Amino acid sequence: MEEIQAITAVHHPVRRRIVDYLGLYGASQVTTLARALDQQVGSISHHLRMLERAGVVERADDPNSDKRTSWWKPARRSFTWSAEDFGDSPSDALLAREAERVNIATQLDRLKAWHRSKPQRSDPEWSRAAFSTDTLTWATAEELTALSEALRDTLDAWRAGIDTGDDAVRRPVFVFAHGFPTTP
Repeated sequence: MEEIQAITAVHHPVRRRIVDYLGLYGASQVTTLARALDQQVGSISHHLRMLERAGVVERADDPNSDKRTSWWKPARRSFTWSAEDFGDSPSDALLAREAERVNIATQLDRLKAWHRSKPQRSDPEWSRAAFSTDTLTWATAEELTALSEALRDTLDAWRAGIDTGDDAVRRPVFVFAHGFPTTP
């Protein structure tokens, strides 16, 4: 089960962007993060310390052995939780539900931004590569859990199989899926 501190730490908008940036680009300096995310260095340092306390990021060795700059890297790649994990603590369950709400809003905002973006309208290759998929079927809770695990394994294998050593042009790609009980 996830610690509530990690869940709430990641779902602050600036901290989410920091985690996403480090996940894409690897170890980075505070000044690089501040510039890339259009934030003040002091603000980024504060958020990094919050993420460090929650076990989400960790200090990284300075690749230049300079020791005058602060480098950070992700301590982990993913987070999985349910508000029901915190049934013994109503306050933690409330925080977990709010983090779920923020997470869904972030995902949907990214999808909306893609559909409004110029590349969506002007780059046929990326427009064809983007996808949306859904299905409606019958399943047990155990079958839905198995699907969740299979999707996570598939995404992990897909990400690990990307050869970043070639000269191909890559862009950050966001993939998300939801599975939940519903009525038709």
